[in-house]
Amino acid sequence: MAALSRAAGRLRPQEIAHLATLLPAPPAHHPHYAFRFVDLFAGIGGIRNGFEAIGGQCVFTSEWNKHAVRTYKANWYCDPQQHRFNEDIRDVTLSHRPDVSDEEAAQHIRETIPQHDVLLAGFPCQPFSLAGVSKKNAMGRAHGFACETQGTLFFDVVRIIAARQPAIFVLENVKNLKSHDQGRTFRIIMQTLDELGYEVADAGHTGPDDPKVIDGRHFLPQHRERIVLVGFRRDLQLHEGFTLRDIAALYPAVRPTFGELLEPTVDAKFILTPVLWKYLYRYARKHQARGNGFGYGLVDPGNPHSVARTLSARYYKDGAEILVDRGWDRPLGEQHFDDPQNQQRRPRRLTPRECARLMALNRPGFTVPHSSVGYPGLSSVRQLGGGSGLRRGGEAPGAAYRPGGGASRSG
Repeated sequence: MAALSRAAGRLRPQEIAHLATLLPAPPAHHPHYAFRFVDLFAGIGGIRNGFEAIGGQCVFTSEWNKHAVRTYKANWYCDPQQHRFNEDIRDVTLSHRPDVSDEEAAQHIRETIPQHDVLLAGFPCQPFSLAGVSKKNAMGRAHGFACETQGTLFFDVVRIIAARQPAIFVLENVKNLKSHDQGRTFRIIMQTLDELGYEVADAGHTGPDDPKVIDGRHFLPQHRERIVLVGFRRDLQLHEGFTLRDIAALYPAVRPTFGELLEPTVDAKFILTPVLWKYLYRYARKHQARGNGFGYGLVDPGNPHSVARTLSARYYKDGAEILVDRGWDRPLGEQHFDDPQNQQRRPRRLTPRECARLMALNRPGFTVPHSSVGYPGLSSVRQLGGGSGLRRGGEAPGAAYRPGGGASRSG
């Protein structure tokens, strides 16, 4: 927007008006917003998607991945007068500055991040995910809070909550966060949030039916379990009667099928090469013989009950976890893998747009600026339940707060 203003002296009014039409349009409820929120570790806007849909105004965004930022800015309206964009969250919290006192850091946060009602943060999950921990263990690297580059970013969120004291926060991470380091990591997180003066919904539930763990398969055909921590500032008394169990009432009667999310025709570059398909096929066979489930995930688009595996940050490498079945004859493949006719039915990877749809970013006009299958922006989508889960579940925490201190009750 600033660049557009600077160009005003060199462009005709008609040209300026045309350029303005290329920018994301404000939401339908603009400028009558129900609440203000900030979007930390925003990725390409999956969590924002839900909270903007229920009347929220995003006033601050933080995301360091340049590809994710490009997609975010191409799709989400950012009010030039009321929205700020940031890259490295540590530039806000000053946590990397040992010479800065806690009070100086808090003051800097208050000067940088606008006042808001709801704080959203899908803080980095790699230090806590099963895949991330396994990889770091194999490489002899630290994980969890010991991972200095990502694991400690939770405490940057804590600094912001302490300085700004929003009425509500929604934190999202992988399910494995609960069991990481034999549960010590999660206990530290819950204790820290309690000491900040917040009541976390369903905090006492820790068993296998923990309502804080939500699977995106209830909304979209993707198995994507995430833990969601919804916190309410204790002094505002907003938390009474709120439980994430109520999200079950929001499950759609009919969810989209995997096949319905696919494009009718795709470029041949998304079909696996014979060499890659043979490698993935043999890799899976080897691990099946060992009795584990490692290997590719072949999804039948013709089966209305098909559910894909979790779309991960490594998808752009080979697409192994979600492959679209194009009619591969499995019995024939077992007997004669290189059969010419069967090779014509090799599976393919998802396109970036299909990935976005699987992450609930399927609203009209959603743009994926980078067209490569290796588009890293999609790997930054770290949202609850493939995005759709939080869009539905977000209705509850979003609606629980009303400007002026009012609260709605559920349950």
